[in-house]
Amino acid sequence: MNHHELKKKLARLALGDIKYFESIGSTNDEALAWAATDAPDLSLVISDEQTAGRGRLDRKWFTPKGTALAFSLILRPTTEEKPHLSRIVGLAALAVAESLRGRGITTQVKWPNDVLIQDQKVSGILVESVWLGEEIDRVVIGIGVNVLKGSVPPAENLLFPATSIEDHSGETLTREDVLYEILAAFIELRPHTTSDEFIIQWESLLAFRDKQVQVEQGDVPPIVGQINGLDADGSLRLINEHGETVTVRFGDVRVRPLA
Repeated sequence: MNHHELKKKLARLALGDIKYFESIGSTNDEALAWAATDAPDLSLVISDEQTAGRGRLDRKWFTPKGTALAFSLILRPTTEEKPHLSRIVGLAALAVAESLRGRGITTQVKWPNDVLIQDQKVSGILVESVWLGEEIDRVVIGIGVNVLKGSVPPAENLLFPATSIEDHSGETLTREDVLYEILAAFIELRPHTTSDEFIIQWESLLAFRDKQVQVEQGDVPPIVGQINGLDADGSLRLINEHGETVTVRFGDVRVRPLA
């Protein structure tokens, strides 16, 4: 992977500018700094290797050289999109999921920000914002994808089982092709984030739907309930042991299925 190859591969997509690095600490950190200046909408930061990548709760994201995708997209939300920014993480997850479905791979979305293949994590998403006064000016979407087998960390380093696309694909994979497919799906899905149909599509891919899960939220006691669906803003809806509906908002949340 190199800058020239990427630009040639992605030329047909309506992207902004592209910044490519052989190695970087965090693509999100670079994108946040760029977003605070003059980054055009749909600008891309991508690196062959990421040495200090992070997910939610500042967990490390393993991105070894030559095996995975680590990239960040910069969005300048439109007036129509701004009331629906809480759906952006779903947009990114659906883009990854839809791109893999095009390869014949069945996926699910573990709320709020992981994509699974056969109950194993193949992709993680981190959304961060740049504010201008009291309004969000740009949104940075960091996406990590385990493409080749060598991208999966050792089992002892995992908090949740992980896999790679290569483990489930009978095709020869290139990271450039996978990246193109994800970005193309993202661009196609983006206009639909303001619609009710978008939530329905997101719900259709929910992992552990109708199953008992435990939701951990920082220092407060965990919530146990059955996943019932999503609210209009993308929040998770559970039915607790008393038959009451409980809504879990975005934040530092981990969803764990119960045996």
